[in-house]
Amino acid sequence: QVQLVESGGGLVQAGGSLTLSCAASGRTFSGYAMGWFRQAPGKEREFVARIAWSTDYAGSVKGRFTISRDNAKNTVILQMNNLKPEDTAVYYCAAGSDFYSGLLMTPRGYSYWGQGTQVTVSS
Repeated sequence: QVQLVESGGGLVQAGGSLTLSCAASGRTFSGYAMGWFRQAPGKEREFVARIAWSTDYAGSVKGRFTISRDNAKNTVILQMNNLKPEDTAVYYCAAGSDFYSGLLMTPRGYSYWGQGTQVTVSS
């Protein structure tokens, strides 16, 4: 079992930055693929970034967002720069036990989810 708790969301103006953190429980954190997804009102949950043996990003955030992890602290970070109003959503952290899954850009690749943190970008 893995429990995930996100933090760091908030309200920011367009062009600003936010850092999201996800704290994970469990002693085998380093063996999990970690991902960030987001869901805006009325829209499906969409992939943002993932980190496993490598990193990958959605095209809409590439070059602006950076995902990283600290296995010693059981934490995964999403650094978000140059935020845009269209980045407004609830952001979810997720953990997947199949480190090499080909589904890590979809919700199906993850078994554990956090409760989400709201990010609002004003224009």
